[in-house]
Amino acid sequence: MQVGMNYFSKVEKFVSEAFIKSGNPGDVKHLKRTVYWLKVLKPELDEAMCIAAIAHDVERAFHGKVGSEKISSSPKGFIDEDRLKRHQETGAEIISDFLRGVGAPEELVEKSTKLISRHEIGGTDEENFLKDADSISYFENQIGHFINNKLQEVGKEKVQKKFDWMFERITSPVAREIAEPMYQKQLID
Repeated sequence: MQVGMNYFSKVEKFVSEAFIKSGNPGDVKHLKRTVYWLKVLKPELDEAMCIAAIAHDVERAFHGKVGSEKISSSPKGFIDEDRLKRHQETGAEIISDFLRGVGAPEELVEKSTKLISRHEIGGTDEENFLKDADSISYFENQIGHFINNKLQEVGKEKVQKKFDWMFERITSPVAREIAEPMYQKQLID
């Protein structure tokens, strides 16, 4: 699969519009920076990887709703395995439907959605690169949201657990080196 980016721009527009409609346009910066960091970590990207990077959190633009199912915050915190699994699978389903709706080749649909369905946990080299780019972008762009909006709501311990988990899941030594100063700066006293 070559980097033609024929479908990437369509997905980017769809995702951006979805976040604007949801009232969370700031999340688009995280997604765009995930694409950026993925290109830094793995310069030989194909279109499926770029699509997965720009769309990996698309589920959040739909407030966790697909059909009648609502994905709600877990009492187990931000890193609840069931919640993360639903987040990944729902995002993959949304992008799969979108890509098929715009006539994307099945190979592109399958690879993009598989990457999205594993972006929190990784597994293959490509899934790990996506996960690592997501973590770097998280530290670069999402920390303020958690400190400003979640610290009072859920407490220091749960927020710090999220920060620790986002750092500890990084696989690549290069990604870890990039993220570490951002992570260290955000440690909660």
